[in-house]
Amino acid sequence: MKRIEAIIRPGKVSDVRAALYKVGIPGMMISEIEGHGKQKGIEQQLRGKTYKVDLLNKSKIEVVVNDNEVDNIVKTIQESAFTGKFGDGKIFVSPVENAIRISTSEKGSIAV
Repeated sequence: MKRIEAIIRPGKVSDVRAALYKVGIPGMMISEIEGHGKQKGIEQQLRGKTYKVDLLNKSKIEVVVNDNEVDNIVKTIQESAFTGKFGDGKIFVSPVENAIRISTSEKGSIAV
């Protein structure tokens, strides 16, 4: 099993959710987060004054999937979160050792 974490623009969450539902991923976790990448924030103007915003609002979508689903899910997220501009986000894939469904005590990929 793998955990896929996607850090994306908040405005793309509904697109990514819809795309994941369409490919058969009904369960996911979504968090609102703040952070920055290589650009270390952005400069904005307000009433003629320029100021720097260090932490940008982002959304994190997490899913746990079987190993054979990873490539399709990553591709789906990439395509649905893409704007072509800096700040589109990142996708991280990491191993999951085990999963346990609390209500039934099922373990492993069946619990996902």
